[in-house]
Amino acid sequence: MLIPELPDYLTRLGGQEYVGLIIALFTFTAGISRPFSGKLTDTIGRVPVMAFGSVVCFLCGFLYPYLLTVWGFLMLRLIHGFSTGTKPTATAAYVADVVPVERRGEAMGALGLFTATGMSLGPAIGSWLADAYSMDALFHVSSVFALMSILILLRMPETLDNQQPFRLRLFKLKREEIFDRQATKPFFVLLLQSFSSGAVLTLAPALSSSLGITNKGLFFTVYTIASLVIRLLFRRSSDRYGRVPVLAISTAVLVAGMAVLTIAHTPVLFYTAAILFGMSWGMNSPTVQAWTADLSDEHTRGRAMATMYIALEAGIGIGAVLSGYLFNHLDLGMEASFALSAVLALVATLYLLWLWQKNRVAGVLQ
Repeated sequence: MLIPELPDYLTRLGGQEYVGLIIALFTFTAGISRPFSGKLTDTIGRVPVMAFGSVVCFLCGFLYPYLLTVWGFLMLRLIHGFSTGTKPTATAAYVADVVPVERRGEAMGALGLFTATGMSLGPAIGSWLADAYSMDALFHVSSVFALMSILILLRMPETLDNQQPFRLRLFKLKREEIFDRQATKPFFVLLLQSFSSGAVLTLAPALSSSLGITNKGLFFTVYTIASLVIRLLFRRSSDRYGRVPVLAISTAVLVAGMAVLTIAHTPVLFYTAAILFGMSWGMNSPTVQAWTADLSDEHTRGRAMATMYIALEAGIGIGAVLSGYLFNHLDLGMEASFALSAVLALVATLYLLWLWQKNRVAGVLQ
């Protein structure tokens, strides 16, 4: 709900040169909190960690209207990142706990289906609220939605056996608890893929305005609807054909989507890129989650999921900062960021094709 309107909001506060930090600060704290959320998910339980993420979302949405300086806003974005740093880690582990392994890809697709539904409705509703009412109304409504998620979590049973009570010493991490080597392959692929998300989240609202599109959330709505359709049509594809082949195809589609964005000088091309982008992530997200769960040990599943999400946050954060810098300081335009995103996605595609061939020779379905 918030993302499409935040660049203009920060600009009105006098912080135009910090637009790239809107996403970068959020993903920074999300990234550094991942190892802790992974450990806590595997010790105190899935539900408490999910609840913490929702509470942070609720509080930040409520506080945005009261912090009216650039630095106050940026500090709140930094804190807001803890929501994404905790809840998705525990949620993915929770889903992996409650479904059989042979339907894991389908289950992650179902989880992504609901996530994508919220993401498709959110930007359009958020822009409408900001235009029809005010930014304060947008912030408060987003806070109410977070509160509703907390109420749902109160009724969810815990799936972790041998829960431990929360202790401060759980925040002390060993080296192996920071990065799970079992998730190295998904980490590398997702890091390269997610750079494009950082670029899109940062630059798509500005590109919308330059094309005369007043609702800056429509790009996000179109790509999320495309993602929804793909999830419905191909929800069991990675369970049938393997994680790596599906990821290779979806990442190639991402290359095409970012390439179209580099030449998107009309609304038709702009929305074509949104459809390709959505199709790609509609296959990418559930497949890479299922792949990570496949490679992980059930006792350290939260840690593996946290490692995967570190790649997501790092890629988005780097993509956001670099895209904002290229656009604001080097006068290279948005095309340079979108082209770089396409190149990195191409590297991921080539790696997956190599891995696919390697697995076929070894007779492994992955």
